[in-house]
Amino acid sequence: MFFYAARRLLSGLVLALLVTLITYLLLAPSFDGIVSSRLGMGATPESIRTAKAELGMDRPLLVQYLEWLSHAVRGDLGSSFFSGETVGHTVSQRLSVTMSIVVVTLLLSVVLSVTLGVLAAWRGGRVDRIVQVVSLTGHLIPNLLFAIALVYVLAIQLELLPATGFTPLSEDPVAWMKSIVIPTLALLIASVAGLTAQVRGTMIDELRKDYVRTLRTRGIPMRSIVLRHALRNAGGPALTVLSFEFIAMLGGALIIEQVFAIPGFGSYAFEASLQGDVPIIMGITLFAVLLVVVVNLAVDLLNGWLNPKARVL
Repeated sequence: MFFYAARRLLSGLVLALLVTLITYLLLAPSFDGIVSSRLGMGATPESIRTAKAELGMDRPLLVQYLEWLSHAVRGDLGSSFFSGETVGHTVSQRLSVTMSIVVVTLLLSVVLSVTLGVLAAWRGGRVDRIVQVVSLTGHLIPNLLFAIALVYVLAIQLELLPATGFTPLSEDPVAWMKSIVIPTLALLIASVAGLTAQVRGTMIDELRKDYVRTLRTRGIPMRSIVLRHALRNAGGPALTVLSFEFIAMLGGALIIEQVFAIPGFGSYAFEASLQGDVPIIMGITLFAVLLVVVVNLAVDLLNGWLNPKARVL
C-alpha cells in the first residue's frame, strides 16, 4: 500500500508541475497588457518595458517559471501585482471559505446519495421510481436556477436566511450555518443526482451476483448482505464519481460565490483572471491542482482498501 500511495502521489506532483507550467505559458502573451493595466492610463511603451524588467518579465519564459517554482516549493507564492497582498496567505484564507461550503455539501451528498441509491436498488418498485425521478430532476435543474429559487423562498419570502454574504465559523457558528445553507443546497442537488444514479446502478449489479444468492440461501438477512457485502463492493465506482463531483463543486463554487457575494476561492479566481494578476492566478492554479491531487489520492487509497485488486503494485 505504501508504494501504491507513493506512486500515485508522485504522478500527482508531476501533474501539478505540468499544469502550472502550461498555465504560465498561456499567460505569457498577455504580459504587456497586464503591465499596461497595472500602470494605468498613462502607460507608455517605455514605461511598460521598464515595469516588465522590474517584475522580471523580460527574461526567457522558462527562466521566469523556474524562478516562480523555486519560490513556490519554499512556500513563497509572491504578492499580487495590483493589491500587494501575499498570495499564499490570501489564497489559503479564500480556500478555507470555499471548503467550508464544499465539505459540508460533500458529506450531505454522500449520506443522501448512498441512502437513496441503496433503497432504490434494494426495495425497487415505487421507491426506485421515486428515486429516479428525484435524480432526473436534479440533473435537469441548473444550480443557478435552483439557487435563485431558494433565495426567493427562504431569504425574501420567509426571511429565514441571508440572501448574500458569509460569516466565518470562528466568529459565529450559527450565523455561519445560516450563510452557507442556500449555497450548499444549490451545489447539493446536482451532486446528489449524479452520485445517487451511480450508487443505484452499481448496487443493482451487485445484488444480482451469485454471492448474494449464496448468502441468502445460508439464511443471512438481506439487510446484512446489502450493508456489509454489496455496499462495500459497490463503493469503488461510487468513490470515483464522488471525486468527480468534488471537482465539479469547485467549479460550481465560481458561479455560486459570485451570486451570493461569498469571498471564497472561486470569486477570488474570477477577480484575478479579470485583472490578469499573474501571481494570484499561478497561486490559485497550484492550490487547485494540489487539492485535486490530494482528493484523488484519498479516493485511490479508499478504493485500494475496499478492493485490494484495485492496487497497482
